[in-house]
Amino acid sequence: MSTLLIDRVRVLTAAASAPGLGVIDDGAVVVADGRIAWVGPRSELPAHAAGYDEHVDGQGRLLSPGLIDCHTHLPFGGDRAAEFALRAAGADYATIANAGGGIVSTVRSTRTMSDAALRDCIITRAQQLQATGITTIEAKSGYELTTDGEVRSLRCIAEANASVPSGPALIGTLLAHVVPVEARGSAAERAAWVHAFCELAITAAAAQRLATSVDVYCDEGAYTLDEASTIWRAAHAAGLAVRGHIGQFADLGAADILAEIGAWSADHLEQISAAGAQALARAGTIAVMIPTACVQLKQAQPPIGLLRDAGLRFAIASDLNPGTSYAVGLGVPMWLATTHYGLTVEETWLGVTRHAAAAVGRPDLGQIAIGAPADLALWNTDQPAALPYRIGENLLATVWQAGVAR
Repeated sequence: MSTLLIDRVRVLTAAASAPGLGVIDDGAVVVADGRIAWVGPRSELPAHAAGYDEHVDGQGRLLSPGLIDCHTHLPFGGDRAAEFALRAAGADYATIANAGGGIVSTVRSTRTMSDAALRDCIITRAQQLQATGITTIEAKSGYELTTDGEVRSLRCIAEANASVPSGPALIGTLLAHVVPVEARGSAAERAAWVHAFCELAITAAAAQRLATSVDVYCDEGAYTLDEASTIWRAAHAAGLAVRGHIGQFADLGAADILAEIGAWSADHLEQISAAGAQALARAGTIAVMIPTACVQLKQAQPPIGLLRDAGLRFAIASDLNPGTSYAVGLGVPMWLATTHYGLTVEETWLGVTRHAAAAVGRPDLGQIAIGAPADLALWNTDQPAALPYRIGENLLATVWQAGVAR
């Protein structure tokens, strides 16, 4: 059994059993065979921890769980920097879309990529995130808009995850992003597409174990409430968890359905009623905040006070995607969560650790607790507030995946 001792560290445990962030000053962590074997004050380090195979002197720096990015769109092709410039010059979304831009541009590029090229893109982006301290990434399909294509994206995520064992863990999510252009001609065509998505994409994702959950973008210009409900219920019937992009532009009432099914997360939530927030809180659903997209789209922030009063737990994600949030890492989202959204530093840290783990259905992650996977990050600071405070600076010193330094 291989053992690792990391000592002389300020340990931010984020453990459910501890108050606040569970900070242990002058702490130590013992790792055995990739899992946390002991954590506590260095003065209480048990005698059996002697004889470890590897020792890391943390020199008083902050040690935290590896960060979790619980909402990304890793598999996509192409680039929309020119579109970003058009928006910056005042062009609206409709003008860009009519010129062949927007999601249609990304779909076109993604469909033409080989499996190998798509897999390589996923690996490259995942490694970029790992270099910022992220050890677990939720990765959605959604940029092919065919049933076979969505399953292909999930398969490429799984293959990328398996091919780089030293990389961050990838958790695949089947996303019903928008109705394909080819199916928007009539209500009957839309219904046929929804039926096909349920019968083919969901069935394949479940049978091949390519996804743990199904997400639906239920909002103006995307899926209607009835369409989203049909997809969520089909996912639930297939044994998959559900998640939802909801309330980014309009509150269509999706919170009640997500609460009824017991969704892992409800993401965006710029628009939501008090009753909807309370329903999600009762269901234990995580409210995933995505401040980078909100700011880029110049939206008003979600009603944080309303969500907090309802008892919702917050997660924070990058929403790494080619159109509205090309955010590589969680540093800027954490800064915006505290400054633009008004979350506390404690809420922000839990939002990228324990609460983010709950949002992806992995409550064993996101905390330094006995028995948990030893996904850890050592930072060049001793202050938790430094990460959201120092805008855009990568403070990572070392990241461990299952107890192995990367």
